[in-house]
Amino acid sequence: MTRREPAVTADTLRRSPLGHLAAVFAEHSTPAEPSPAGEPSRAAEPSRAAEPSIAAERCARLREVPFLAQLDLQLEPGGPAAQRIAAALGTPLPTAPNSVAEAGELRVLWLGPQEWLVIGPDGSAPATAALLSAALRGEPGSVVDVSANRTTLELSGRTAREVLAKGCALDLHPRAFGPGDCAQTLLSTVHVILDQIDRTDAGPTYRLLVRGSFAQYLSDWLLDAMEEYRHPPLTP
Repeated sequence: MTRREPAVTADTLRRSPLGHLAAVFAEHSTPAEPSPAGEPSRAAEPSRAAEPSIAAERCARLREVPFLAQLDLQLEPGGPAAQRIAAALGTPLPTAPNSVAEAGELRVLWLGPQEWLVIGPDGSAPATAALLSAALRGEPGSVVDVSANRTTLELSGRTAREVLAKGCALDLHPRAFGPGDCAQTLLSTVHVILDQIDRTDAGPTYRLLVRGSFAQYLSDWLLDAMEEYRHPPLTP
């Protein structure tokens, strides 16, 4: 009897750059375990009774959001094609530097005076590319699928800004950078596109788009930068 091998499809072949770190991200997104038996445990002291909840509030959270659709769009912002694309998307292209426009499930990030990055959910690249290309109608411009160029890390929590501040020179205080803002910057020594997608009582949420070849290094750096916030703050 011939054994039938499972069908091989594009979905079964693709691999996210950081898929092997999913369990590590989950572990480091929770408070650290109490001290091992035989060692002094600060949590056992009456004055430390609230430490687990304090650590939970301080803890930053990290996860990969793989396979997002990413389309590089270049055109003249004041031309007819830009107006048609705005009508097709349902929102004008952002023209203020480092700003973001939202159109349903799509986010449109300003990268330069004539360049934007259109980000959408997994699987949406072909339809979105066709929509944008049709709106160009042969005018000078381009739509290029760069989805395979970068993966996305999502960092959130009340200490997420403090984690980024360890390696990013940008002023990320809410008065200067908030939801609807993006930037191309260095985090540690890695070039990233930084996009703040929201800010709630639980803290801000940032997405970091990074080239796949640098994703492992940046993940290691972030995990190390997050570590101190897995513990209650030190007190005299």
